[in-house]
Amino acid sequence: MVENKQIPFDPVPLENVYVNLRSVEQSVDLLTSSLIKRQTPAQMLHWTLKALRLTDLTTLSGDDTRANVERLCFRAAHPFPERHLVGAIEGSIHTAAVCVYPNRVRDAYESLKALGRESEIGIAAVATGFPSGSYPLKTRLAEIEYAIEQGASEIDVVVDRSLVLTNKWEQLYDEIVQMRHACGDRAHLKTILGIGECGTMVNVYKASMVAMMAGSDFIKTSTGKEAVNATLPVGLVMIRAIQEFHRLTGKKIGLKPAGGVRTVNDAVAWMIMIQETLGDEWLQPELFRFGASGLLDDVEKQYYKLAAEYIRIAHEKAAAAETASMK
Repeated sequence: MVENKQIPFDPVPLENVYVNLRSVEQSVDLLTSSLIKRQTPAQMLHWTLKALRLTDLTTLSGDDTRANVERLCFRAAHPFPERHLVGAIEGSIHTAAVCVYPNRVRDAYESLKALGRESEIGIAAVATGFPSGSYPLKTRLAEIEYAIEQGASEIDVVVDRSLVLTNKWEQLYDEIVQMRHACGDRAHLKTILGIGECGTMVNVYKASMVAMMAGSDFIKTSTGKEAVNATLPVGLVMIRAIQEFHRLTGKKIGLKPAGGVRTVNDAVAWMIMIQETLGDEWLQPELFRFGASGLLDDVEKQYYKLAAEYIRIAHEKAAAAETASMK
């Protein structure tokens, strides 16, 4: 696993930042609306399976038990029977990871190992006082260590939003650096900004830049517990930060929208926006994820619908070709 080493804190990229929200919204509309409408059934089938492969299947409920996690892992490994797969599909079909609380990581590890998928499906653990981040730093760092010891390969940390709201950017940087060091090269670091509690789009951009400077492998929109979670406009602001960071450093940082991505159409809009801004190279689990608990329900529903349409069209083409050959 390649660790994104932190770079020294630099206040320059945080200066003179301005975000025109109306312009951002218009850009999102231009990037996604017309392209989504032009997708064929075959293309939508492709997007549907890609969304599944980019998902961190999540359960973050207060009543999570071992049995809940076992069911989650089985569904992540076997979202639907392989005999139902149609078209040219390469590789096995499973989610990118499962995401759980630290005290359920061992359950996830043992469940995936029993399924023979522990090396294929990542285990992400939310940590550092999720969802508020308002805990002493010492306990937040200890939570990272515990989750990794239990088998987590990815750590989704949550920032202290009070540091964002009060523009304490260097302190935010220092805290994330310590979280980076706690993960080391043992686990990917995904930093949750909690965009619904960051105050402004300018703060979202600045927090994104600081998190990347501090060594985050991914920046993530939300905990899923805020009133406002992943939206396309805020995603575009974070994408612009990723682009600028890549321009300055050459480093590719991942993006994870979480909370609010519930349907295949939601997911397709995000994937098209990524394709049109960062490029196809970002549409892989190493650089893009969905944090979702309900998305897989719609993936399954839409998959069967689109697969039936795919088969119907294929049969019609075959029949037409046979008729033409007989003339």
